[in-house]
Amino acid sequence: MGRGASIAALHSDLRWGRFSSWLSGAVMGVVRKRACIGLVLALVSCGSQESQVGQRPNLLFITTDDQRFDMLGVVHPFLETPTMDRLATEGVRFENAFVTTPICAASRASLLTGMVERTHRFTFGTPPLAAQFVDQSYPVLLRQAGYRTGFIGKLGVATEPGATDAMFDSLSVMAPPYIRQQPDGSSRHLTDIAADQAIDFLRAAEKTRPFALTLSFNAPHADDNDDRQYVWPQAMDQKYAQVVVPAPPLAEPAFFEALPTFLKDASLNRVRWNWRFDTPAKAQRMTRGYWRMISGVDAAIGRVLGELDALELAANTVVILMGDNGYFLGERGYAGKWLPYELSIRVPLIVFDPRATRESRGALPTQPVLNIDIAPTLLDLAGVGVSRTMQGRSLVPILGGAIPPDWRSDFFVEHLFDVPEIPKHEGVRGERYKYARYFEQEPVYEELYDLLMDPMETRNLAADPAHFGTLTELRRRTDQLQTQYGGPY
Repeated sequence: MGRGASIAALHSDLRWGRFSSWLSGAVMGVVRKRACIGLVLALVSCGSQESQVGQRPNLLFITTDDQRFDMLGVVHPFLETPTMDRLATEGVRFENAFVTTPICAASRASLLTGMVERTHRFTFGTPPLAAQFVDQSYPVLLRQAGYRTGFIGKLGVATEPGATDAMFDSLSVMAPPYIRQQPDGSSRHLTDIAADQAIDFLRAAEKTRPFALTLSFNAPHADDNDDRQYVWPQAMDQKYAQVVVPAPPLAEPAFFEALPTFLKDASLNRVRWNWRFDTPAKAQRMTRGYWRMISGVDAAIGRVLGELDALELAANTVVILMGDNGYFLGERGYAGKWLPYELSIRVPLIVFDPRATRESRGALPTQPVLNIDIAPTLLDLAGVGVSRTMQGRSLVPILGGAIPPDWRSDFFVEHLFDVPEIPKHEGVRGERYKYARYFEQEPVYEELYDLLMDPMETRNLAADPAHFGTLTELRRRTDQLQTQYGGPY
């Protein structure tokens, strides 16, 4: 049986149960669940806005590491994230948010600069992010406009000596191990330390100068050097202890065995799967650990938002929450990210603006939005001109309920990290079809998926004559965007 036939047969025979039905529905954007409005955000939305008229807003940009789009309580059947849920139900949650490169280094450079990897050229193993891009990053432009800028947590982007001095008034870079000994002999989790430092930053706020704080949690990224992999705060020890984690969809050996050789055992996705999910008991333990880390981040964010309220800063502080890339939890026989599939590139994105009208709260825009849209959005919220070098667009019109008629209908996806275990790829994700080509394979290996009919991307249509026209058009579109962003790699 050929590869296409075997996968088609597998697709027709798969029975994923409750968990996979939820996941497939989430990929299609049809899951709807509303959480109760929390006290802190209710107080914020009811606060006096007249006193804020004419003031530039404070900006709190929160990033998480390896939190994919469906890892929020408002869409997940087990996960508990009450703070994130309140932000979503009182703010705007974008149902189709993506990163243009699914790896932290390149994606975080894109968050800073508003540019795709093909343009800024930064990822692991490359020279530092060039000064010409740093100079047009959102922290530099906000600081030049009078904002007090701070960064706490995982930076993940190498810069030239002295570059961060122009970016941040306050910088505290953090990395695992997650459990840190304190001066008094106690231990504290890195997530809680980041929240502690964020609270200190807020307490030092100046009444006459707005702030822009990036709070960048390392969690829920695994600690690759720790056998436990997922290391959570002690307060989360018992959470999910009674939950039986359902088997992930596409975890059947037959699906993995039907993949091309370069996407199988030599792939870093499979190597990391062996670390984390190769036995049922390990998969249960690791997935619960991943969930606990997310719940730990949620609790830390709740402390930070509570301090904003206590300091009477909440009514004029816009909060943005976004993941830096998606994640596999055993789906497709994989762990990690890196590849162009939905679970790897699709992320949570929530914007809470306390100044927004009550009618706009709880909105669920469906337009495709990207990590490269964050920098222009932050600048636009601050009333600062958006650099012409930025390739993303401000989300402010969508936050206000508008549907820009010229909004994108597709976007470029790529991965250029030069390591044999992660194959380079480039392509286009459109409203219905996704195209990817692994351009260093001989011959070039192509994938084409119909996301409407096949949201879990199980049937590669690239060799199907009935889809040759779509394949040809998406090849052309990939070439066009590749040229626009910097040319062949």
